Formats: sequence, C-alpha cells, structure tokens
Amino acid sequence: MVFLRSLLFTLAMLVITPPYSLFALATAPFPPQVRWRAISGWSRIVMWMARAVLGIRYRVQGLERLPGGPAVILSKHQSAWETIAFQRIFPPHVHVLKRELLWIPFFGWGLALMSPIAIDRNRGIRALKRMAERGAERFAQGFWILIFPEGTRVRAGAHGKYHVGGAWVASRLGAPVVPVAHNAGLYWGKNAFLKYPGEITVQIGEPIPTAGSSPEAVTAKAEEWIEARCAALCRA
Repeated sequence: MVFLRSLLFTLAMLVITPPYSLFALATAPFPPQVRWRAISGWSRIVMWMARAVLGIRYRVQGLERLPGGPAVILSKHQSAWETIAFQRIFPPHVHVLKRELLWIPFFGWGLALMSPIAIDRNRGIRALKRMAERGAERFAQGFWILIFPEGTRVRAGAHGKYHVGGAWVASRLGAPVVPVAHNAGLYWGKNAFLKYPGEITVQIGEPIPTAGSSPEAVTAKAEEWIEARCAALCRA
C-alpha cells in the first residue's frame, strides 16, 4: 500500500508541476509578494495530496511565538516536505539556496520567481555579503528569510555541522532568529521514494535576539534548542 500511494503521489506531482510552472511564469510582471502568494498555491495542492494520498498530516506547536516583524528562520532540513509545508505555516518568506536549484526545469523556474536569495557557496565571505544585501532587500519587500543552517538535508536523528551564516545575516539586519524543529524525515525521508503515513510535528522556538550576541553564540543557542527538540520528536 505504501508503494502504491507513493507511486500515485509521484505521478500526480509529475502531472501538476509543469502546468503550474507555466502559471508561475505568467506572474512575472507582478510585484514580489503577489508572485509569492500566487506561486505558493502549488504548495497548497501538494500538501492536500500528501494528506489525501500519502496519509501524511502535520501539526504546528508554537505559532504564537512568531515575532510581529520579519525574522530569520533557522530550521532543521530533513526532506523536501518542509520546503513545501513551510509556505503554509510561516509568513511569506524567501529561501537562501544554492543557485544551481534555479536551473531545474519547471520547479526551478517557479522557485526563481519567488524571490529566493541564490548564492554560490564557494565564494565564502562574498556569499555572506550577498546574503545580507539581498536579505535587506527582501525584508524591505516584507519577506522573512528561511535558512537551513546545516546547509543540506540530513536523515531523521542525524546532526550536521551548523554554519553561522544565518545568524550573521540576522545580526547584520538587526533581526531575531526563530529556531524550528520537526520530524518530517520519519515519514518523508531524504531523497526517498517511499513516504509513510503519520503526523509530522513542527515546533517553533522562542525568537533569539541577535543584538549584543555574536553570530557564533546565536547559532549555538539555536542549534542546542533545535537538536534537543528534534531528538525528542524523532524518539516519540
């Protein structure tokens, strides 16, 4: 049953994504926020299919902790699920991502129109400066910023190296950091075809102020909270 559900979901994704990408391209003349809201409708369809076809539900704890203004979200990255679901959970936000993702046919085209901050990770400090410059522009447009501090997807229960770039950008922008933990990888694994029914839990932590703290200290605090919560969620 899991195989058949996963196959049906994959086929449905292949059917809906190309035409929705063409719709996304048609939004190019509109302002960034209008484009974002229109294109993120794709995530609504995918989340509905995840529930109806795969039996994957989710719940969110801590929404009341979100600050009133733009912030930098630092989240665990276990699968593609959170990149889609977060569009339904958080205020309009942009991803910091490697620029190669924008070259993917259909998916990358729509992603490019959602105002991401695309960087070349090999450029070191130049990449950080670009993140800060583009981040200031996105904040001015009313967007939040989403960063996966480990830089890549890790399997549920695993712990990668946290990079300080997200906290550094937040400090430069005078914004708080919002830590986020979840256990999506238990049901929708990294690069996994098979997806299992169940309820994903997303937990949002208290915003971490960046004023008066070093990026390293902010990153360490976010890492401690995220990893502790993820460990508990993955054991549950």
